[in-house]
Amino acid sequence: MTSFILRSASPAKTKVDAVVVGVLAGEDGVSLADGAQDVASAYGRKLRPLLASLSIKGSLGETTRIPTAGAINAPVLVLVGLGRTPSTADLRRAAGAAARAVPNAATVALALPTPGAAEVRAVTEGWLLGGYRFTAYQRDTATPTDGPGEVVVLTPAARKQEVVDALARAQVVAQSVADCRTWVNTPPGDLTPPLFAEAVQAATAPLAKGRGKVLTVTVHDEVALAEMGCGGILGVGQGSDAPPRLVEITYAPKGLAKDAPHLALVGKGITFDSGGLTIKPATSMHEMKSDMAGAAAVVQATLAIARLGLPLKVSTFVPMAENMVSGNATRPGDVLRLYGGTTVEILNTDAEGRLVLGDALGRAVEVSPDLVVDVATLTGHMVLALGTQVAGVLGTEETVDQVLAAAETAGEAMWPMPIPEEMKQRITSSKVADLAQHDWVRWGGGLFAAAFLREFTGGLPWAHLDIAGPAFASGGPSGHVTSGGTGFAVATLVDLADALVAS
Repeated sequence: MTSFILRSASPAKTKVDAVVVGVLAGEDGVSLADGAQDVASAYGRKLRPLLASLSIKGSLGETTRIPTAGAINAPVLVLVGLGRTPSTADLRRAAGAAARAVPNAATVALALPTPGAAEVRAVTEGWLLGGYRFTAYQRDTATPTDGPGEVVVLTPAARKQEVVDALARAQVVAQSVADCRTWVNTPPGDLTPPLFAEAVQAATAPLAKGRGKVLTVTVHDEVALAEMGCGGILGVGQGSDAPPRLVEITYAPKGLAKDAPHLALVGKGITFDSGGLTIKPATSMHEMKSDMAGAAAVVQATLAIARLGLPLKVSTFVPMAENMVSGNATRPGDVLRLYGGTTVEILNTDAEGRLVLGDALGRAVEVSPDLVVDVATLTGHMVLALGTQVAGVLGTEETVDQVLAAAETAGEAMWPMPIPEEMKQRITSSKVADLAQHDWVRWGGGLFAAAFLREFTGGLPWAHLDIAGPAFASGGPSGHVTSGGTGFAVATLVDLADALVAS
């Protein structure tokens, strides 16, 4: 367990195993960033030729380790690139890259530009998330998994209460993001819907019992789902030997004001997606354990909100199913009746996420929240539109703007997308049911899916986050984002809750 300490001490005189400083890129060469002035003074005239000899460019996330030979109190100096004019998002990425550059250090000092609370938060989150590793299934690991035992964050604002609070908050949010990553990285056979529901119950248990109880957790099994009329969740899950679940969580802290904001979160929890009878190609299936990333994100965001004690109500709905192939699987051409009675014609069993979300959104609307946000790895179309690192946000204009503002402070890349009027015609094109689940038109599939979901929001303020691209990183680590599950959207949802409280 890493212990974080705030100090306003000199990085050159701080006695640790490694000191991390930022390097700025410039037209006339690189220079050390704010926070490292006395390190630069310690090296004096030797610094510029040293940086030049190492071919350091200062590009964002570039890391270089150099022995200090007594020039400063730490034996190792880590230089991490910040680019030209670093934002808080850049600081988060740089700190994440630096965390992987000192795997064996027991104590580290971070002397990055941290003049205030936002920067301290970014550096702390970046460091914790950049050092994340998923090793549960590895017999041998090359390096320690826990990171340094002590991290000193050096800042001139160390004694300000808002900075102290930012450090504490960053650790809570980063832990939830890391736990989200772990769920997403877990092999699908070990996280079937019943096992995922049990994992959620275990994670929420400390806050769902005793005098400090602030969470109420209910798990609906396949029998209860049938009684409730959740035909979407049941239809998607009926091809699997592992039955579906619907987990509902309510966060309501004691003494909550009657007029406190009420946020509803809905997350897609397809624990594995074979595509069903509309089966995926093999090259598209091996990462489909990540199709529950939206569910993991909303649960972990709820936990972070509860641990922070934010004064609002949160109702979270997590439909869980495994989309498999069997003689009992839903067929193209079948009609399902979703929660509330809307019938849906199935045309593509690989477009299953919208079906389970339809049921969960119907449940969410019934608790009369102020706004609803759903998070889902929903469509490949959104990846084609925005790439693998940007999420699409669709819904009512004001709510979309609120989500985008929260994403900006959280350092997560999101972009607004429209729901054109023509989509209404497409989703109502079925000849036998109220809605068509899919229509095989090549263009605008992500927009079609959002229009479909809108039918179940009851006209409430609503935003849909399609995180199909950024929820899972197939390549190597970059900045604070490590390979595999990324925990995307957790921080944004926490910041959204914060903004609702402040408004």
